[in-house]
Amino acid sequence: MSLSELKSYNYILASQSPRRKHLLKLLGLKFKSFHPQIEENHRGEKPVYYAKKLAEDKAEVANKKFQNKIIIAADTIVVIDGKILEKPKSPDDAKRMLRTLSGKTHIVYTAICLINQNNKKKLIDVEKTLVTFRKLTSKEIDEYVESGSCLDKAGSYGIQDDLGAVFVEKINGCYYNVVGLPLQKLYLMLQSITR
Repeated sequence: MSLSELKSYNYILASQSPRRKHLLKLLGLKFKSFHPQIEENHRGEKPVYYAKKLAEDKAEVANKKFQNKIIIAADTIVVIDGKILEKPKSPDDAKRMLRTLSGKTHIVYTAICLINQNNKKKLIDVEKTLVTFRKLTSKEIDEYVESGSCLDKAGSYGIQDDLGAVFVEKINGCYYNVVGLPLQKLYLMLQSITR
């Protein structure tokens, strides 16, 4: 199925993320955004399982509220040394995370859950990208946290932000995955779920 055919469907994005909204608009899909209220607490679960579970939970909340739509839900997590870094709870927490990421390679996982309410198909998959930060100075970390743009992001950074962009030395994998929605994976999943 081509992108133009996929544009004929009506979608629900189970997210309020401005980054995910922007990425869906890049594809030209018609969607409404919905904020599913779910608890995000990993309690020691394995990272990939946790990301998939959250994406599926978000999709299922939207699935109960809407009809005749395709639900798109996603969850992005940052993992370093086997530990999940979620959204920071405070500016100090954000600084701690950025110090942890400084000079090291971490993993970004985004799980996607799609539900096609018309044919009852459900699909869950995950994308993995390796991200390497250069060594950050204390001043850079302080300035970035003071800007406030890191406080709603897993791992306390956005690769698309001004300073977040210059923290990243290299990536291995999908750039859009790090932003919050791997577009190529999403496109292939949408093709599969609409057949």
